[in-house]
Amino acid sequence: MKEQQPVIYWFRQDLRLADLPALKAAAASGHPVIPCFIIDHESPGDWTLGGASQWWLHHSLLSLSQDIAEKGGKLVVRRGNTRQQLLALVAETGAQAVYCSEAYEPWNRSLETALSDALADIQVDLQRHAGSLLFHPDAIRNKAGQPFKVFTPYWRHCMQLGLPAPGSRQQLSRGRFLEHELKSLPPDHWELLPTSPNWAEGWLKHWSPGSAGAQAALKRFASARLDGYKSARDFPSLEGSSRLSPHLHWGEISPRQACAAILAAQSAGDTDRQKFIAEIGWREFNHHLLFHFPHITEQPFKPRFEHLPWTDSQGRLRAWQRGTTGYPIVDAGMRELWHTGFMHNRVRMICASFLTKHLLIPWQWGARWFWDTLVDADLANNSCGWQWVAGCGADAAPYFRIFNPVLQGKKFDGEGTYIRRWVPEIASLPDRHLHAPWEAPEAVLAAANVNLGDHYPAPMVDHKEARAAALDAYDVLSSASDST
Repeated sequence: MKEQQPVIYWFRQDLRLADLPALKAAAASGHPVIPCFIIDHESPGDWTLGGASQWWLHHSLLSLSQDIAEKGGKLVVRRGNTRQQLLALVAETGAQAVYCSEAYEPWNRSLETALSDALADIQVDLQRHAGSLLFHPDAIRNKAGQPFKVFTPYWRHCMQLGLPAPGSRQQLSRGRFLEHELKSLPPDHWELLPTSPNWAEGWLKHWSPGSAGAQAALKRFASARLDGYKSARDFPSLEGSSRLSPHLHWGEISPRQACAAILAAQSAGDTDRQKFIAEIGWREFNHHLLFHFPHITEQPFKPRFEHLPWTDSQGRLRAWQRGTTGYPIVDAGMRELWHTGFMHNRVRMICASFLTKHLLIPWQWGARWFWDTLVDADLANNSCGWQWVAGCGADAAPYFRIFNPVLQGKKFDGEGTYIRRWVPEIASLPDRHLHAPWEAPEAVLAAANVNLGDHYPAPMVDHKEARAAALDAYDVLSSASDST
């Protein structure tokens, strides 16, 4: 009978069961729900998942599978072209509709359009609902009806609309998922984990992917780390940040849930709460920009920066990637990234500034490395973050702002706790010389068993010379008109 026809729920970047409008709508349809996920390395084109994201996805899917099993269902996992796989699943099951959350990356929007058209040809609806943002990127416009290009008026407008509240805490009831024996790839055939070498070995000590891990991270942050967040978040040796970014990216927790929990927290003052909400706002703003200006994944938001005289030194790029630049705070950040799939936000800015300003290497190269190595790799955040540092993005840092990595290290890691953890070969240096080992007397280096160029590299560039070269390069563009 027609009322027994199932509907398909297509999981994407929304790997949870609670506060999920599209899944709620699928369950409310009155038809049994078949949950599925498609591992697709084809549809994203140039933006197929990086290695760190694939690692996270594997473990998040395991968690989601268990959550669904506890509700009496079974997650169908398949690999291949999403449109083809979903059409095949519809044909196998006789499903009358496919439900999903919207995703806002350019390739995802194209995929939704193509899938909707293909399903319509066989008289099956694609039911799209609100995705993993507080506000739809196309719903926020300035008084002229145009997209915002500056964060402060954008977020002020959003705050005037009010933060949307999360949905009911009630989980999806048992019996809403269809009992089935459909073909599904077992986890050891997902091909998402690194093989040899296993560069992610030990990552589960740092992370708990999945909705349960997301809720635990939110609770831990709200109760123990939110107090003092506004200042503590800048110091990489402290547990001062939320570390919610990968959970938010994969939709293991919604921004509505996160904001509601933080606003309700009694452990901190209003300043800390509002600072966290504003950081969620930056995430929203980045997606707003990517939605309206999809070229920013590869091209500068400000066109005149296309003519910046970048260098193409693969050797310098590799030294930066490996954390062997000779600047301890930069090397510490790059090594943290490699060993954990994460880098502290303040240090991300320092490392990105070093690559683009000290080495004059294109921001796109750095963005690609982060895309492959970050567990929270997000196309909007990554693209806009790199353009912000390089000075070529919307609402960007001034192009002439060039972080001094020595001063940044002294300011935000004064006692060297972070550097000593990730650059142990110079750990014995006294604090006063830790941030610039090349300035230490030979006797101090010898006492710390540091031989520059052997145990630890000499700085690959001189800060003053690199700064001057960067300013010269940027000054070529300073008088050009900004056509954005």
